[in-house]
Amino acid sequence: MSIMKDAGIDPRVKAILESAWHAFATYGFRKTSMDDIARGAKMSRAAIYLHYKNKEAIFRSLVEMHYADKIQTLTEALNADAPVEVRLGRAIAAQGDEVAALLNSPHGMELLDAGTSTAPDIVEAGEAGLQKVYSDWLRREAEAGRVRLSGDPAAVAATIAAALKGIKMTAPDYDTYTAHAAQLAALLAAGLKI
Repeated sequence: MSIMKDAGIDPRVKAILESAWHAFATYGFRKTSMDDIARGAKMSRAAIYLHYKNKEAIFRSLVEMHYADKIQTLTEALNADAPVEVRLGRAIAAQGDEVAALLNSPHGMELLDAGTSTAPDIVEAGEAGLQKVYSDWLRREAEAGRVRLSGDPAAVAATIAAALKGIKMTAPDYDTYTAHAAQLAALLAAGLKI
């Protein structure tokens, strides 16, 4: 999985982060060493330390990049020129793109837990950013008369985010996650329909 979409990122940092993601998915957060990351990046440990002070800092960068990418992808999906139900379905599907890597890794739950314990501030800000995208979109759609809301847009957005998180935490595999996320999108679209 390539985690970098930004062509302007330093190639050494990109190599470190891609190697780290692969090592974390393969060995888990706790068992991954800086040597594993350096080997995968084809760099020395000393070269890694020029960019990151430890594996926690690398992991925090991965979490930050994950949320930045998801916020951008979600915004693009919701602002596309398509019917509400199509945009909502695409947005929810887009949020699950990287879930496959987590659910296919025997260490997926450990990595989710590591995000919460190693980067709680980034996770909180990222989740708030995703909710804001949904909330702003819902507000605009309601004002334009394209959706009917059952409450404040921010509360509805928080419910969407909580539901997606619940699906991610309970799905035994990616196919189940995809099916449940699609079902959620269909239910939400039906509930928002005017």
